[in-house]
Amino acid sequence: MLITPAYAQAAGGDANSMLMSLLPFALIFVIMYFLILRPQQKKVKDHQELVKNIRRGDTVVTSGGLVGKVTKVVDDDQIEFEISDGVRVRQMRQMISGVRAKGEPAKEKSEAKDEAASS
Repeated sequence: MLITPAYAQAAGGDANSMLMSLLPFALIFVIMYFLILRPQQKKVKDHQELVKNIRRGDTVVTSGGLVGKVTKVVDDDQIEFEISDGVRVRQMRQMISGVRAKGEPAKEKSEAKDEAASS
């Protein structure tokens, strides 16, 4: 015979030893989820909320380092901001890395008309 009885018994293996050999991989996955994936998902969600709430008058910083004041919200994807007197730039909202100072909310059309009529 080529295989001794001792090797033949070890080849069968039991489910408990197989489970114990897979346990480190499962543990590594759980650690990776809580240390890397979950914080990254939270960061992405916070950035989406920040970008969604950009209003006219906010001072924003782009991912390229430009700092400017939002003059117009073009649509759901773009904003226009002023980086210097008379210099306006259109930027994709997703490229905004931060909001430095919150501006005042835009006035309603009826409120603006009432103030102009009373002046």
